[in-house]
Amino acid sequence: MQAIKLYNFPRSGHAHRVELMLSLLQLPTELIFVDLAKGAHKQADFLALNPFGQVPVIDDQGVVLADSNAILVYLALKYGNGRWLPTDPVGAAKVQRWLSVAAGPIAFGPGRARLITVFGAPYNAQEVIAYAHSWLKVIDQELGATAYLAGGEPTIADIAAYSYIAHAPEGNVSLDDYPNIRAWLARVEVLPGFVGMPRTVAGLQKTA
Repeated sequence: MQAIKLYNFPRSGHAHRVELMLSLLQLPTELIFVDLAKGAHKQADFLALNPFGQVPVIDDQGVVLADSNAILVYLALKYGNGRWLPTDPVGAAKVQRWLSVAAGPIAFGPGRARLITVFGAPYNAQEVIAYAHSWLKVIDQELGATAYLAGGEPTIADIAAYSYIAHAPEGNVSLDDYPNIRAWLARVEVLPGFVGMPRTVAGLQKTA
């Protein structure tokens, strides 16, 4: 099988979702570094792949797709052998619910808090951290009743949510009060083929 090209930036949680999924599916992957710091994502050659100018993007033998959650759906349906994305209406809806949470509250809470410390984004840290905790509390409660976000087996919901929650401490968002989340992170991290996102020494990670 020809390698799937993944246009990524190693410290992007959105890009890590896709890298993790490709690894879990044991798919040959060619990582193509997009230097966001130098504006490579706004250059004409990259905008031809994704007019939104964002990573990740994949090129699967000519099938070019952007948006991390959309790519997760594609990979699960094409290569997942019936795993990772339920096809029954209720199961599919449960996964979609968490994809929405990953794109909204998780990105705007733990993800944005990390943008402040790692990339110097000009958000209000106090507000963002409080928002993150309001959602992590709910997620922790839900994980008290199920091993994975959408049920008893891992799905792309877990892959979409993992990266920014696992790295929340880099944004000064402690996970100490969320035992169910920590147990869930550990379950994801022992899945065959798991690969982590590089940690920075920002936020609480300075002393971790």
